[in-house]
Amino acid sequence: MSRTRSVLISGASVAGPTLAFWLHRYGFRVTVVETAAGVRGGGYPIDLRGVAVDVVRRTGLLDRLTATRTRTRRITFVDADGEPVGSLSPAALTGGAAEDIELPRGSLTSALHDITRDDVEYLFDDSVTALDDRVDGVDVTFRGGTHRTFDLVIGADGLHSTVRALAFGPEERYLHHLGYRFTGFTAPNRTDLDHEAVIWNVPGRMTTRYAVGHSDHVHAFFAFTSPPPTAGEPHDRDATLRLTERTFATDGWQTPQLLADLRTATDVFSDTVSQIRMPTWSTGRVALTGDAAHATSFLAGQGTSLAVVGAYVLAGELATHDNHTDAFTSYRRTLVDFVERNQSLALGPNTLIPKTRTALWLRNQTTRLLPLLTKTNLFGHNVTRAATSLSLPDYTPKTAEHR
Repeated sequence: MSRTRSVLISGASVAGPTLAFWLHRYGFRVTVVETAAGVRGGGYPIDLRGVAVDVVRRTGLLDRLTATRTRTRRITFVDADGEPVGSLSPAALTGGAAEDIELPRGSLTSALHDITRDDVEYLFDDSVTALDDRVDGVDVTFRGGTHRTFDLVIGADGLHSTVRALAFGPEERYLHHLGYRFTGFTAPNRTDLDHEAVIWNVPGRMTTRYAVGHSDHVHAFFAFTSPPPTAGEPHDRDATLRLTERTFATDGWQTPQLLADLRTATDVFSDTVSQIRMPTWSTGRVALTGDAAHATSFLAGQGTSLAVVGAYVLAGELATHDNHTDAFTSYRRTLVDFVERNQSLALGPNTLIPKTRTALWLRNQTTRLLPLLTKTNLFGHNVTRAATSLSLPDYTPKTAEHR
């Protein structure tokens, strides 16, 4: 490569800073734009599994992130009356290889920002509003009114990616609704949960309270079956509250208190449970990574791992190819099977939110029996196989000119 190339990355969550780290290491000049005013924290748990742990190790963050493990002790399922059905270790649900890491989301986002902030230009409280993809570069218009040109633009801006909409067209072409919605928020820890989660179910509905540590708050979720949103449907906080309250209005046990906590929460987030599936992740000088390219949904539980692995592969392919077109082609070819295996985890029988009484009964029976079967990984073996299904490449740039 004859010169240092400039890259704009939209999104400063996980995929964006991971990509920025590796691109800078390979000699690219990197700018990251983020619509939020700063690094997004949040203590709710995320997972790094399989080859994603190898990427973290190569990034130099393994010890730091391992030290922040949540060390969840158990996940307890309860029935409609709050009676315990059974408890499982997280490993029984996810495969739980020894090196897999569950950690607060903010621990990962903060660590990634810390190792890139001195080498990468960050533009917080701004976003991309227009792209003009030309033969010799991409002209970018920012919400703040500035205009700049970059050699490449990468969308790492999540399920509802602005870069994807600008470069590839309307979201509805690529978003596949999986039949559920969720609402998440922080709630008081009223039952003294400690490094554990409690999942309540009736057919088609679930509430979860997840205590990452022993503290005065928990991460709470409502999830429920739902048709796709209608065109023009409001997505503001009040609409979210009304829909969630209508859905769970007749439910008992601790649901009324959790609904009351939802009304006073200040960090409510809500969305459909969806995947992004695309025939290509690049067009011209624009490419996508992370959820913007291939969101898996929380039913698969592999979104963070795919974001880390995908960013590492994209950076390596750009560093080892003479032009972006070949790099983008090789990037998808290397990852597509890995992505599809992990996305498929969300498409089978749903053990978290069974839709029917029969499905819920079968899940509960399995939950009761599982602790009796030593070393059984009945729920998690598919997760383990998908998480380790990629042989992670080692990238050595062809030349030193761009270092």
